[in-house]
Amino acid sequence: MTDSYASSDDAAVATAGARAGADVVRAMYGRRLDRVDKGAGDFATAADIEAEKAILGVIRAARPDDAVLGEEGGRQGPDGAVRQWLVDPLCGTLNYAVGNMLVAVNVALRGGAAAVADPFGGEVFCTDGETAWVRRDGADDAPLTPTPATRLVDVNLDPPFPSAPGFRAVELLAHPEFVGRFRPRVVSTTLALAWVAAGKRAAYVTDGGDMSGSFAAGIAVCRAAGCVVTGIDGAPLGEACRGLVVAADDETHGLLMSMIKR
Repeated sequence: MTDSYASSDDAAVATAGARAGADVVRAMYGRRLDRVDKGAGDFATAADIEAEKAILGVIRAARPDDAVLGEEGGRQGPDGAVRQWLVDPLCGTLNYAVGNMLVAVNVALRGGAAAVADPFGGEVFCTDGETAWVRRDGADDAPLTPTPATRLVDVNLDPPFPSAPGFRAVELLAHPEFVGRFRPRVVSTTLALAWVAAGKRAAYVTDGGDMSGSFAAGIAVCRAAGCVVTGIDGAPLGEACRGLVVAADDETHGLLMSMIKR
């Protein structure tokens, strides 16, 4: 191994990759960008593609024997690689394309370290797989401490809705107990997952999405921070799991599950 990272410091690689992607996202913000149609109303921009290239450059230099599964470029790397990185270079592409800064850059080693960068907030939420912290420019790393104190709950309303008619996120927002206890937010990006770990949100709920792709980095950070992480049925995440409920504590998770099940 000839890279500049210690063999055990995957968190540094994840953080450097997320920062490299965030630099590209910031630099290209506000430009008129061509869109690449991905079907079903989804699309990528040149910023997605260039940010992924920057992240891949970091991973390849530091971990040449690892494979990478990119949101835009698919699987790359040596055949038979034991380790795989999951990269979503710009989560919240629609937000970004219309000039909204609520986006995230996600880099995760499957089953290990991960980082979620907020390109415009100047924060990178990191984990080595055991502990979680936030890194800000010019400041010491600070541990992530989840809390339900804000009472703010992000609910993703984007399709598809695989659990309907049994569960519809929009109906959760109208649930009398939800209205009485929480305040809804909709940011349409997995940055909201990192906010739960940081105590900026009490919880996050989504139905659908690839839990091993765009959500991987945020899930890793939340787990390391001590959040409660399950599917919308309350079961542990797995291949057959649908949706995601991440809460700052057991009480908040229990309240949301009681509403979802009813």
